[in-house]
Amino acid sequence: MTHIELILKLSLALLFGLLIGVDRQLKHKPIGLKTCMIICVASCLVTIVSIESFHRFATPVFRNMDPMRLSAQIVSGVGFLGAGVILRRKNDVISGLTSAALIWAASGLGIAVGVGLYMEAFYAVVLFILSINLFPTIIKKIGPKRLRLRDVSVQVVMSPNSKMTELLKTIEGKSKVFTQNKIRQLIVRNVKIKDVENGNQQIKLLLSAPEGQYTTEIYYLLKKIDHVISVEVEHL
Repeated sequence: MTHIELILKLSLALLFGLLIGVDRQLKHKPIGLKTCMIICVASCLVTIVSIESFHRFATPVFRNMDPMRLSAQIVSGVGFLGAGVILRRKNDVISGLTSAALIWAASGLGIAVGVGLYMEAFYAVVLFILSINLFPTIIKKIGPKRLRLRDVSVQVVMSPNSKMTELLKTIEGKSKVFTQNKIRQLIVRNVKIKDVENGNQQIKLLLSAPEGQYTTEIYYLLKKIDHVISVEVEHL
């Protein structure tokens, strides 16, 4: 490969990394422009080094060299890097999986450009962006209603009473308390109850709520329930 071709490869890898990075940056995700561009360019560079080393140093007598050996190490090494953006929050919710997958994907783009598969790399970038932005939206619109639900973490502190079951029935719409407020489709997925100071009880819930349901609306509706002292709602 000539120097011009090498520069073009690195520049193209930078462009592809930029496209993915812009999408992540707009969504305020852990990886952004700088991370994606560096990973893509570095993967391309290492792939070029691996291929060029084979052509320069291999001889008819000594050809026991694998031109893609370094590229194989990129895949495993970047996979370890991607694990660093996977987070487990205090409410046992795991986030960052998509960001980790895109870190690994960016390295794949760099390898593809380094090898010279330009059209394949460009097509892969298009598919990545569509997979993140367009396809999920289409599937949510034409798929089951459960796909249009989002996770909401709720923490409620109640004064001493025996109304815990009534609280759950109210949240799930099995009580008439919220009929006039038009709250519906709330699904209780996980429940954790414990006693706190002053004899109060704390109940932690993981709910599935419609995407159009405002988090503040859920908060104010829960505050209206009898014996509720405090409410904490988090959109996951």
